[in-house]
Amino acid sequence: MTTHGDPATQSAAPAVAARTGSTDAGEAPATTGDETLPAALTGLRAAIGTARFPLALPSAEAATRVGRALTDQLDDYLLPRLRRLDAPLLVVVGGSTGAGKSTLVNSLVKARVSAAGVLRPTTRSPVLVCNPADSSWFRQGELLPGLIRTGAPSEDPRTLHLVTAPALPPGLAFLDAPDIDSVVDANRALAGQLLAAADLWLFVTTAARYADAVPWDLLRTAQARGTVIAMVLDRVPPEAGDEVAAHLSEMLADQGLGSAPLFVLPETWVDGQGLLPEQVTAPLADWFARLAADADARAAVVRQTLDGALATLHPTVDGLAEAAEEQLATADALDERVAAAYRNAHRTVEQGLSDGRLLRGEVLARWQEFVGTGELFRTLEARIGRLRDRIVAAVTGRPAPAAELRVAIESQLVTLLRGVTSDAAETAHTAWRAHPAGAALLDPELAHPSPDLPERAERLVREWQRGVLELVRAEGGDKRFVARTAAYAVNATGLAVMIAVFASTAFIPTGLEVATGAGTTVAGQAVLQAIFGDQAVRTLANKARTDLLARVRTLLDEEAARYLTRTAAARPAPETAETLRRAAERVELARRRSGLAADAPAEEDGPR
Repeated sequence: MTTHGDPATQSAAPAVAARTGSTDAGEAPATTGDETLPAALTGLRAAIGTARFPLALPSAEAATRVGRALTDQLDDYLLPRLRRLDAPLLVVVGGSTGAGKSTLVNSLVKARVSAAGVLRPTTRSPVLVCNPADSSWFRQGELLPGLIRTGAPSEDPRTLHLVTAPALPPGLAFLDAPDIDSVVDANRALAGQLLAAADLWLFVTTAARYADAVPWDLLRTAQARGTVIAMVLDRVPPEAGDEVAAHLSEMLADQGLGSAPLFVLPETWVDGQGLLPEQVTAPLADWFARLAADADARAAVVRQTLDGALATLHPTVDGLAEAAEEQLATADALDERVAAAYRNAHRTVEQGLSDGRLLRGEVLARWQEFVGTGELFRTLEARIGRLRDRIVAAVTGRPAPAAELRVAIESQLVTLLRGVTSDAAETAHTAWRAHPAGAALLDPELAHPSPDLPERAERLVREWQRGVLELVRAEGGDKRFVARTAAYAVNATGLAVMIAVFASTAFIPTGLEVATGAGTTVAGQAVLQAIFGDQAVRTLANKARTDLLARVRTLLDEEAARYLTRTAAARPAPETAETLRRAAERVELARRRSGLAADAPAEEDGPR
């Protein structure tokens, strides 16, 4: 076995548990990381746990995955390690399929504790091997609490097989992880989770596969987290040892991992127990033995890995906060597309009440029948002073078809409402379908108004008509005309007010209205002015129009809510991003005060 790098073990700084940070004037006394960091990390854990990214955005899947990984790392490693900085050093042995991880672990502990073989994937559940004196720490379940402890091999990736080996010195434990490139998704995911829980990562590769992309992605991740790494280049043909090792060293240096110790294992035989010859594994075994015997060196490894993992939390959580903000912005954008569609529908109704279009057809015909002939209109215009008497005489001789006019008004308004709601639903549906997040929230029925929309529209118009009659009764309560003609006067005047609403806001007919209504709006204005006066006419028409538009707004809001309730259900809490950032800032402040990084040595100063 060839070792690249100085195998000497150097003493490290005292354990982090004994350190305190400096105190600035005016600040609270800095406390130990053991006191401050767990509280800050627990707050961050809660913030990440409540963050949601439900809208279908490119960043959502990544944010969910990162959030889950952070939660795992907090639960599996950071929180339990901070509670017990003096716990045994955990070395996670990882690598590609067939790299010989299990065989290496068996050889280092001098016992067949992990299954090795030609069938892949061999390691289905992780195997943790430690000295019997350390077994209680790993059996308690503080580290990797999501894994069920077992005393026998298992194919369930949710289990952790605990094995003791007297040949392994106290203070050190090996965890044989599943293949990082396993064809089994659960194995691959578990391997990444276990590597994030490592104090030290022993990466095993082979002369044939050391340049594969997958392991290098994980190596870069470990390097970014500050995890202490050692490399094993296994199954190297003797004639190619120096050349392959030199090339791998260059690749490590290019990735900022040049200080990682590299152990080269030549191709060799295994004995009857499947163990490598001791002379092959001796340099690596001695390196670990020195590390196990030196509490300061172990503390330095823990401190470096722990601080590196903590240092990456702030930028990583900031990415989650940005994803949460994108969720909110997207929800707002989807809501605005719906709001725009139904605003346009309301605007169409407003235009329909002012441009005379509702005075055409059936409404116009019924209005003409109700008011009388053109001769009567001319008389009303010329002799406005005798208007009330002539109206009463006309009513006594020939009752006007008020019911038909009211039905015509109702039908015209309902038709308008059904049209605008149908257009708005289709517009909103099209707008959401054009956005990935909106498309994921859609159901086909949203492209059309609610099934009960026609009934609700009819009810709206009838209630508005009753409201107009109540308005006339209230406004004209002291008028002798209303008193003398009783219910008919209120009914007739109310219908005239409805026609006024159809004509224009101020009840001043436009050229279109005059042409459409053949003078009927002018006659209606004369009728109302004679009863209530000019200003009262305008007030009545405006109040009735305002009331109608308010009812229409409510109807349209109810239709828009079919969309908006979907975004509301998917919308993250508005404070999510701020909560995440504040929690990450508290962790970063606690990390700096803890002194974790103060004396953390570079990898070249650690055990070699």
